[in-house]
Amino acid sequence: MIFSLISIGLISILGQVVLLRELSVAFYGIELIYLFALGIWLFWTAMGALIGRRIYFPSPKHLAFLFTIFAVALPLDVVFIRVSRVLVGGVPGAYLSLLQQLMITVVTLLPPGLLSGLLFQWSAKIYLADGRTLAQAYAIESAGGLIGGLLATLFLAWGVQNWAMALTCGLALAVFPLAFLRSAGLTAPRWTAVLLAGLFLPLLWKAPFLDRRLTLWDHPNLVESRDTPYGRVSVSRLHGQVSVFENDALAFETEGTEAETFVHLAALQHRNPRQVLILGGGIEGTIREMLQHGPEKIDYVELNPMMLKLVSGHLPQSIQKSLRDPGLRLIFDDPRLFLRESGTYDLILVGMPEPQSGQTNRFYTREFFKQCASKLNSGGILTFRLRSAENLWSPQLLWRTASIYRALTSVFPEVLFLPGTTNVVTASREPLSRLPEDLTGRLRERKLKTRLISANYIHYLFTNDRFLEIGKLLQRQTAQPNTDVRPVCYQYAFLIWLSKFFPRISLMDFPSFLDQGIARPSWQWLLYLGLPMTFLFSRLRPALRRVLLVAVAGFMGMILEMILILYYQAKQGGLYQDLGVLLMSFMAGLALGSLTINKGMARLMSQRRGARWVGVGLMAGFGLLCLMITMIITLSPLSGLILTSLLLAAAGFFVAGLFAYVSLYEIQDQKRLISSLYAADLIGGCAGSLLAGLILIPVAGLDITIGALVGLALYSILLV
Repeated sequence: MIFSLISIGLISILGQVVLLRELSVAFYGIELIYLFALGIWLFWTAMGALIGRRIYFPSPKHLAFLFTIFAVALPLDVVFIRVSRVLVGGVPGAYLSLLQQLMITVVTLLPPGLLSGLLFQWSAKIYLADGRTLAQAYAIESAGGLIGGLLATLFLAWGVQNWAMALTCGLALAVFPLAFLRSAGLTAPRWTAVLLAGLFLPLLWKAPFLDRRLTLWDHPNLVESRDTPYGRVSVSRLHGQVSVFENDALAFETEGTEAETFVHLAALQHRNPRQVLILGGGIEGTIREMLQHGPEKIDYVELNPMMLKLVSGHLPQSIQKSLRDPGLRLIFDDPRLFLRESGTYDLILVGMPEPQSGQTNRFYTREFFKQCASKLNSGGILTFRLRSAENLWSPQLLWRTASIYRALTSVFPEVLFLPGTTNVVTASREPLSRLPEDLTGRLRERKLKTRLISANYIHYLFTNDRFLEIGKLLQRQTAQPNTDVRPVCYQYAFLIWLSKFFPRISLMDFPSFLDQGIARPSWQWLLYLGLPMTFLFSRLRPALRRVLLVAVAGFMGMILEMILILYYQAKQGGLYQDLGVLLMSFMAGLALGSLTINKGMARLMSQRRGARWVGVGLMAGFGLLCLMITMIITLSPLSGLILTSLLLAAAGFFVAGLFAYVSLYEIQDQKRLISSLYAADLIGGCAGSLLAGLILIPVAGLDITIGALVGLALYSILLV
């Protein structure tokens, strides 16, 4: 059963990577759906653990049956996700309704979630029959998860595509039962496993062909598609127009004019931009347009090298030529990491995507603007763009823009918004010209070849009512500035996305709602008094107390994991390889915590003394860890890979340590606890991912959220 438990942990992590990436692509890379999907996965796994408790004496034959179903279900799930938009009649490029998205997510994750919960519950029961403990079973499964995280990271580093990864998982699930069915003497299930494995081998051989056929459902004019560590990149061509999609959302197309609007409105503000830095967006024509201004040097930083390699050969000759210009220096790096060691520039163009996620929000924070300001020469200009409505801004769109505006004006005294469906934002420490004649004069001097930018167009931008109104509108708002620690843009991105399905939300003044609703003293007193009263009441019912303690541990562990990864991402970048190491650190902490407490509790219980203080110490240690992380985030700039990995391992240690403590302390029959404790751990993690990702972190920020966890840890000592 050791091999079975390792297999369950391994395939659960790999399966999550495969399905969550597919769902992210199906719903156009919206990170909020990813949070929903993770929560639903944990919920279905908990349900699988609960429904499996009716079979008290499972056999290896039961496990073989579940592995076989899992092997078939996982690739079929990928096929279902790929064709889901077609099946429900979705319009290409448009969002499905929120109900359709949630239903597809729920249906997709139902089979693997239930099967994961059932497999662990039954494997643990068989494992415990040999005199082992639930804590040891939990540690072994966590070790399998560590291996799964490592394999997921390596597969992406080696360029293994998501569809091929799904088929590999199916093959592994078909083969896994052979390891324990041989000793059980079950011939029929063994032959079933062999035949199923034989079916997957030719499918793997034809994986590239099948992958392309599945992608054609959504991209009938597909030229090329590939999974990268930052998302799926697809290129299509129709009548000479090349369109590039990232996670199936249109990134750019070669017939548009956004690149020239973005570049020229910024470069014309500067008298003579000689040293230029472009952070992302070079392949959409930004470099080509910038070269018309005659700079001496252009540094172009690209975050995703695989996208450039995939797309560059399909771009128009003018863009390909610009990428080979002798004055261009191409750097593959995270923009924020590059800025730490870079030189200084006259013009910095930020071509990164909208601040809709933890990965992209970090390019619109006060800390990032400070980095850019320190790298600008005298008279230097920073420029970026923000999409919006041209004539009417909803309250959420206004507050999102105002939060970025506040962050920007806290660094740059001069900020200029040029309105449109895409606002071009320029900032400098020296005065910016608000006279269209200055820009049109430089336009004539530099003899720019443009399709949209003209003297009349520039005059229109600086003299229409929107230009004056936007400045007044943003100055009147008192929005909280967007920062690394308090990513408030994430909150408004969530509301803007929801308003696409529920238009009434677009009329809601969310900051006032918080002040008048959630932030009322009555709500605070409900938490201050209601939580400890609930915990005290649970002491009268030992079963409820155990479940609550494990759920709280899972809840705190998930929130800490999210906070540490988001903070690391904000400071160090979003390299998937590093994030894989971080996830593995958490899984290693789970395995170590469970094994350590299992050994320590066995010694204390044999001596009949001090066992309860193990639980008190673990929860107190959890609170101290939260306090330490709060101090690191608010007072220290340290956020390196080693430090963050150690903190994640410590968080995993306390989560698994509390699980092990509850499963051992004053327990006679551990088999009866497997379902309830494992389900409580997962449901706590589900609640933590949804509450932290959608409410706590965007609204309260990283620091206040962790501070709340310190209080929760102190209250939870009542459960020990």
